[in-house]
Amino acid sequence: MNRPEPGRASVSTPEAVSSVEPSLEVGELAFAYPDGHQALFGVNLRIEPGERVALLGPNGAGKTTLVLHLNGILTAGHGTVAVGGLPVTKPHLAEIRRRVGIVFQDPDDQLFMPTVGQDVAFGPLNFGVREPELARRVTDALASVDMTEHAERSPLHLSGGQRRRVALATVLACDPEILVLDEPSANLDPVARRELAEVLLRLDRTMLMVTHDLPYAVQLCPRSVILDDGIVVADGPTRELLADPELLRRHRLELPFGFSLS
Repeated sequence: MNRPEPGRASVSTPEAVSSVEPSLEVGELAFAYPDGHQALFGVNLRIEPGERVALLGPNGAGKTTLVLHLNGILTAGHGTVAVGGLPVTKPHLAEIRRRVGIVFQDPDDQLFMPTVGQDVAFGPLNFGVREPELARRVTDALASVDMTEHAERSPLHLSGGQRRRVALATVLACDPEILVLDEPSANLDPVARRELAEVLLRLDRTMLMVTHDLPYAVQLCPRSVILDDGIVVADGPTRELLADPELLRRHRLELPFGFSLS
C-alpha cells in the first residue's frame, strides 16, 4: 500500500484519553475499490461521546468512502472501525446500522411514505420497536426537530428545510449512537439553514458532519478533521484550522469571500 505524503498538518492530541468507549474509533483504515483506486490510506479517527466533529476535504478526498465504512456498507481492506466499542463486522451489522444514523444530503433518499409520521416510524419499526414505544419515538423525534404539527402531512408538501428536518427525525427515532450528516446545509435558504443549525445544536448526540460549508462547520463543530487524498492531514479546533490560509489552500478549501472568524 503506497501512502501519499501529507502536507503540514495541524494535529491536536488530547492530553488524556477517556476511559469511556469512544462513539467512533477508526484504526489504520485502508480501502481500495475493485478498479484499483486506493481511496483510504491508513485513516485514524477517534470521536468521544457528545463530540461534534466536521469532516472537511475537497471532492475525491475519501470522505464518502470513510462514511460508508461506518455502518458496514463498505468493508475495510485493512484496519478496523468500531462504534461504541462494537466492531463494524458482519455479525454486528444490524446493531451497527441502528447505532450509526446517516442523514443523506437528499431527503428523497429517506422520505418515501405517505405521511411524515409514517416515515419517522419506518426505521424503528424495522428495528423491532412496537407500540406504545413506537408512538413515543415518533412523537419525540418530531418534537426534537420542531415538526410535530406536520405528522399527518405528506413529505411532498413540505419545504426543503422542513424535509431536511424530517429526514433527521427518521434517524433520531432509531436512537443512534452517532449522527452522520452528509452536507446538511446544501441547497437550503438562509432561514432553513439557521433553523436546522438551531435544531442540531440542541441535540445531545455525537455528531460527524461531512461538509464543504466551512462557516457551518465553525457554527456547529468545535473540532474539525481534514481528509485529503485518503489520509487525515489535520485534526484540531475548527477555528484554528480555518484560520490557517496555507493549510486551506493546500487542501483546496476556501472560506466565503468576506467571512470573518472573529
